[in-house]
Amino acid sequence: MHFVVVGLNYRTAPVEIRERFAIEQQDLPRALAELNNIKSILESVIVATCNRTELYVVTDRAHLCGHYIPAFLEQWFGIPKQDFAKHLYTYEDQQAVEHLFRVTCGLDSMVIGETQILGQVRDAFLLAQQQKTTGTMFNNLFKQAVTLAKKAHSETGIADNPVSVSYAAVELGKRIFGSYHGKTVAILGAGKMSELTVKHLYANGASKVLVLNRTFEKAKELAGKFDGVPCRMEELQDRLVEADIVISSTGATDYVVTKEQLAPVLQKRKSRPLFMMDIAVPRDLDPRLGELSNVFLYDIDDLEAIVDNHLAERRKEAVKIEKMIETELLVFEQWTKTLGVAPVIQALQAKASLIHEETMDSLEKKLPDLDERELKVIRKLTKSIVNQMLRDPIVRIKEMAADRHGDEALDVFTKIFALEELLADQKAAEKQAPRRKEQPDQAERLESASGASPAEDGAPVFGFAPVQAFNQS
Repeated sequence: MHFVVVGLNYRTAPVEIRERFAIEQQDLPRALAELNNIKSILESVIVATCNRTELYVVTDRAHLCGHYIPAFLEQWFGIPKQDFAKHLYTYEDQQAVEHLFRVTCGLDSMVIGETQILGQVRDAFLLAQQQKTTGTMFNNLFKQAVTLAKKAHSETGIADNPVSVSYAAVELGKRIFGSYHGKTVAILGAGKMSELTVKHLYANGASKVLVLNRTFEKAKELAGKFDGVPCRMEELQDRLVEADIVISSTGATDYVVTKEQLAPVLQKRKSRPLFMMDIAVPRDLDPRLGELSNVFLYDIDDLEAIVDNHLAERRKEAVKIEKMIETELLVFEQWTKTLGVAPVIQALQAKASLIHEETMDSLEKKLPDLDERELKVIRKLTKSIVNQMLRDPIVRIKEMAADRHGDEALDVFTKIFALEELLADQKAAEKQAPRRKEQPDQAERLESASGASPAEDGAPVFGFAPVQAFNQS
């Protein structure tokens, strides 16, 4: 069995391509069903966000996914394959597992270390589980990925430092006020950056928003988004008396607030701190404002310098997560190797049981005078001999299967005990039987995940193979 991911993201496709491959939430169940019905696809999960569309599958023929999945995308979205093939990437087996771990931990995101993708991957898996398109492999793998991401965010500081100007501004304000609860924000201008910053401030507890703009209609429009108060720019000095935070982003060519204008306002504020963010270029706020007592002034360069420093800190933390991913890859590889042991052990036990039964039948024919009690004792003792003979080989093959050359050990073990025919019969029976999707009990679902653990359930060996990048014209 092979694990394959095919997708496109913000690195490989511009937004005008990505938006054409967006899958609405209400359409995901049908998309999962159609994807999972494709020949050779045994399990499937679709992760669809604004920055990526990725199709994860378990398949018995990895080489066919380079054709089947792009064909599915072509049919589902009604877009000719030649229009998007160059934007696709394909990872197989170990590199596909590593890709999922990196995505879930936020290392493959546009903003490194962001946590939103963790919830998106978790929700995608739970939906697929609900739609019965996951089984042994994905129920374990996605649980392990989500558990890893939670651990990465709790044990490292990758999400501690804001990496956008608006977030940096909010974090700076926290250093001054501690909490935004009950604070008043005054916006000068109606720019997008100011609006975004106010959204974050509002989400952090700011209770009142004042919007000042030369065009009063625009002030009313922006104020309406935050249940705020639209104001005319002529009210500036009066509004500066009640504001705790000022965000300025106008198109003015001169300073909107000068040191001379603010000095008399401060006397009315009674030493209350004033946090001022100048996001405009050219600047709106007189740089000399920072010389005034209880005024904390930051411009766009200050904020971007903080963002750059925070990105550097996040990259340092990302190195720690890369080490964690390396460990988890080994855990998953060992788990998949133990899956291959089960059919071999079952075949060995079946063969031993068959030999034992044939021997007992022969014994009864050659010694017809044995009574029922004597036959029972002989059956028990001979069965015990068989079990004792099998115990050590079974223990050893379990250990060897988890080693680096586990596949080779299984192959040798199979040949030594001449199990090829029995294993072939098992595979033939599996192909004839309806495809089964294993579904864990609700109580065992993702929220109670405690990480991956080795298991034996008779699933086939998961083969790790080198990545093959798909680039079809």
